Amino acid sequence: MRFFFRDQVEVILKDRDKESSIIKKRIFIVGSIIALLIGGLIFGLFSLAVVQHEHYTTLSKTNRQKILPIAPIRGLIYSNDGVVLAENKPTYSLQVIPEKIDDIDNLITRLREIVHIDDEDIKKFQYLSSKKRRFERVALKENLTEKEVALFSVNRHLFSSVDVVESFYRNYPLGKDLAHSIGYVSRIDENDLENISEAGLSSNYIATTHIGKLGIEKSYESFLHGKVGYQKVEVNAEGRVIRILEKTSPISGNNIYLSIDLLLQKTAAESLGDRKGAIVAMDPRSGNILAFVSSPTYDPNQFSSGINAALYKSLLSSKNKPLVNRVIQGKYPPGSTIKPFLGLIALDNEIRNLSDEVWCPGWFSLDGHDHRYRDWKKEGHGRTNLDKAIIESCDVFFYKLAFRLGIDEIYRGLSDFGFGQVSGIDITAEKNGLLPSRRWKKENIKDPWFPGETVILGIGQGYALATPMQLVVATAAIANKGILFEPKLVSGISNQEGIGITTTSNKIKNRIQLKNNSSWKEILKSMQSVVHDTNGTAWKSGLNAEYNFAGKTGTAQIIGIDQESEYKEEEIPDDLKDHALFIALAPVEQPEIALAIVVENGGGGSKTAAPIARKMLDSYFFRKDSNSDE
Repeated sequence: MRFFFRDQVEVILKDRDKESSIIKKRIFIVGSIIALLIGGLIFGLFSLAVVQHEHYTTLSKTNRQKILPIAPIRGLIYSNDGVVLAENKPTYSLQVIPEKIDDIDNLITRLREIVHIDDEDIKKFQYLSSKKRRFERVALKENLTEKEVALFSVNRHLFSSVDVVESFYRNYPLGKDLAHSIGYVSRIDENDLENISEAGLSSNYIATTHIGKLGIEKSYESFLHGKVGYQKVEVNAEGRVIRILEKTSPISGNNIYLSIDLLLQKTAAESLGDRKGAIVAMDPRSGNILAFVSSPTYDPNQFSSGINAALYKSLLSSKNKPLVNRVIQGKYPPGSTIKPFLGLIALDNEIRNLSDEVWCPGWFSLDGHDHRYRDWKKEGHGRTNLDKAIIESCDVFFYKLAFRLGIDEIYRGLSDFGFGQVSGIDITAEKNGLLPSRRWKKENIKDPWFPGETVILGIGQGYALATPMQLVVATAAIANKGILFEPKLVSGISNQEGIGITTTSNKIKNRIQLKNNSSWKEILKSMQSVVHDTNGTAWKSGLNAEYNFAGKTGTAQIIGIDQESEYKEEEIPDDLKDHALFIALAPVEQPEIALAIVVENGGGGSKTAAPIARKMLDSYFFRKDSNSDE
């Protein structure tokens, strides 16, 4: 018994030792696991607090800090006497962040109770939203009135995702008067974005909504735009700016100074009135443009503030084509304004000298042909030399002259004067006009050149087409004895404070060298007699002038008249009547101003275009308003 009990006790003790050993092992394993977990936790905390501190700090800042671009202020545009022609005015818009809005329709409905939002606004918002990222602000309503801004401010707490944002819009104080030279800015579209990207300028336009589309606004965009700025801001959970942390201010665009003489510009516009046409005045000594008028015109403010589709469509479809810049895009038969240039070419080629005379019976025919090329003066001019032919605008003289010169020599000579090519003016979209040649006709009409086409080119008819800008550049070359300047509208560029004005260079386009330099003076003398001789075609416009000026009338036919028929202006529809042209230089002694005037369907140049030139020259020399009685 005793031994049995002892054996049992020994077994129990052994089991307890075994169980104790197992428990200790389990405790060790559990303890080890806990120790590993605690160690891992401590290491993780250390890593967060020390090793990855910078990384997570950066992430944290990203969540509450943002880099916002600041649009630069666009440079201003001034006239030559410092009058503001394009300025920036403050405007307010209602802007939203699409990402923060759950129900845009409901938001618009609520906003409409305090702000006028029409369907056009909504369409524009939808379009802009599709072009931007959802976290970027988009204008829902632009050009808020003061009353609308005040009403929204009172109810601001009801719209956590909406803000009133101040910006600037482009304003043109003179409206239509300079639309075709200054152009306009309008909202950046897809084509603009593509061009900006290709030029590597995307970062500089990240905060810009408008860009120059035409005229000076487009051509000098790189000067006017400026450089974008940035600011680092702290924002709350709703994305609203709490405070500005850092700021790099934008650099404003440069100011542009035009050579436009506002009084002369006003005189030109008022003299042309509602008629279609173009007037351009240039300083022949530099190429600076003094007046630049294309009629009809448009209001550039309608584009900068956001033109509606209906109005834009009406401008595009208008039969009067107000969006066409007639000064550089209007192509007209030069008519008799071409005659002084042909005279110079003939003198240089010794085809004619000043005393050579031809007989003008009122018509001309090519040998072996019955067709008669008529003179404007039915009874003819009688015995006529070059001087008389320019003064009286004898067509027969220039029919014969052109035929003797031939198309090849005419093409070469007129090319030297800049016809058939862009003038190089500092705005875009200029047209070449058309100076025909044998090659041109073969390539475009698939026919050879005929002698009769050379004949009518002698009076600026046929295929020939010139822009008013080409006419004024060529006219100025007579004053300069063969020097052709590239015309330019911009005379200077400065910073926003008007400091550091840089004068733009005057580029010489061509130098025409004549065998006899006195030919320039002789042709200019003939042009002077056009307005100061009683036989001149524009003698009425030269009456009582207190200065000497030179000119040449031109009448460009639109429809052909049968050689046996008589031209009766009163029986011809207005849109088929002749164009009236006139070119001028003044004063003759040392020309300071060159003019080219085209009045569409205005009839003869002597009765319509020449009187406009006289008004402009009086305005230029005596600083007279066109409405003045003095």
